[in-house]
Amino acid sequence: MTALFALATSLLWGLADFGGGLLARRTPALTVVVVSQAIATAVLGVIVAAMGGWSEAGPRLWFAFAAGLAGPVAMICFYKALALGPMGVVSPLGTLSVAVPVGVGLALGEHPGPMQFAGIAVAVLGVVLAGGPQVKGAPVQREAIVLTLIAALGFGMVFALIAEASTNVTGLFLALFVQRVTNVAVGGAALYASVRRGNPALPATGFPWSSLPTLAFVGLADVAANGTYAVAARLGPVTVAAVLASLYPVVTALAARGFLSERLKAVQAAGAGLALVGTLLLATG
Repeated sequence: MTALFALATSLLWGLADFGGGLLARRTPALTVVVVSQAIATAVLGVIVAAMGGWSEAGPRLWFAFAAGLAGPVAMICFYKALALGPMGVVSPLGTLSVAVPVGVGLALGEHPGPMQFAGIAVAVLGVVLAGGPQVKGAPVQREAIVLTLIAALGFGMVFALIAEASTNVTGLFLALFVQRVTNVAVGGAALYASVRRGNPALPATGFPWSSLPTLAFVGLADVAANGTYAVAARLGPVTVAAVLASLYPVVTALAARGFLSERLKAVQAAGAGLALVGTLLLATG
């Protein structure tokens, strides 16, 4: 069940990133983040109210609050790094986020078997290669590397924190709601600061109402992914859950291949294959 929920996480995150990437081609990325997360927050608020989720309020919500702070900061750093480029270097470096929850799991005494260790190594290598690492071409700015490493640390902290934010389903919905409220507050502040600096919040054509269903999907898929990851981390070893959940770049690349007819590089195809092999080793180890 750990593998099932963790793979669901990678599927949801991968599709959310694909949808968000499409939206960001026409609408400022910060606006995409804030609007999609606001929609998800509204839906979660209704669910929490219907379930009486506030009865689960307690100290663990600080983990959700911290995850809500780390997520937007990581995303903003990652977008800035992608803008500085080259993306072929930035994207694979971002997958180093998996090191945080894996390290936490090992520190807490988890002991994966030999086959699972092999699966972790193969899967992480596959994810990095699936990002299409660029080894030639444009030089990499030091700022891009620093921003990417900060983003990876932030994403990894979200992995680790959200796994500790609840102990049951009702508490999980409340934790996700608190995380999203924090996301919107931080992202909204960043968007406001961006507009004050003269950057547009919307495209020249105005608010993209036709994109509202896609914005809703991106926000809700991201929330669902956090939920399935929290369940996966509760059911089994965090080391296994984190690695399997980190396969989302493979999903994004395959979605681009299927929906946009983007051709995978040979290294990306090899990475997808290795990720699959690593998944099988982890699931059966």
